[in-house]
Amino acid sequence: MKISELKSNFKTTLSGLYPSEEIQSFFNILSEEYLNLSRIEVALHPEKTISTEDAEKFQEALLQLKNYKPIQYIIGETEFYGLPFKVNKHTLIPRPETEELVEWILSKQKLITILDIGTGTGCIAISLAKNLPNSKISALDISKEALKIAHQNAKLNKVEVEFFQADILKTKTLPKQYDVIVSNPPYVRELEKKQMQQNVLKYEPDSALFVKDEDPLLFYRAISQLAKTNLKANGKLFFEINEYLADELTQLLKSKGFQNIEVKKDIFGKDRMLKCSL
Repeated sequence: MKISELKSNFKTTLSGLYPSEEIQSFFNILSEEYLNLSRIEVALHPEKTISTEDAEKFQEALLQLKNYKPIQYIIGETEFYGLPFKVNKHTLIPRPETEELVEWILSKQKLITILDIGTGTGCIAISLAKNLPNSKISALDISKEALKIAHQNAKLNKVEVEFFQADILKTKTLPKQYDVIVSNPPYVRELEKKQMQQNVLKYEPDSALFVKDEDPLLFYRAISQLAKTNLKANGKLFFEINEYLADELTQLLKSKGFQNIEVKKDIFGKDRMLKCSL
């Protein structure tokens, strides 16, 4: 089969399920993964013949894409803050909004000790470690399987991060004091599920995404309580947040004695990040 035929079949099969630009992006990603060909090379050599084995790989990917499996899970990796990250069903796929949170943290000075709570793939902790070589980065997660991936990602990106397992809702104390505590905890309410895409609902881990409608700030309450006793003087607490709950979270943090509360919008104009200090 020629690349041009493969591409035509690919687009026809997914037409109506995804926007055309996204289908093109999927094809480019799979071409690089399975054929080791860049987007430009694919465009320049449409008559290039591919093997039956490679065509079967595309066919398998097509079946998964038709069932809305995220492309990142199909190839087992993604990119975050310019770095490669392995992903699987036990980890959330890192989002562009979270890159903005990392950027915000990096804009601050004198970050020596940092703790990432609910690390997942390790994307926040590892990106910080890569860009702050003189800092000591720690990260925790409740999931053993997620921590396995995080360890792999730290090794892949050649950084040192201290990972440990903990259930933040049952943790009474943290190992040490930190200059920064950061978390992107579960914050999507059950009632918001109807706004979400099938690829998220069917494949990404519920426990890393959703909270009960009646107590959506559960994790923020627990983390801020720990931060009160585990942040150094002038330490900072950073959160990724639910765009609909910025005011409620601000009131919660004020009630716990936090000051200098700043809510920051993401590139889509949504309240997505918060920073505060004691």
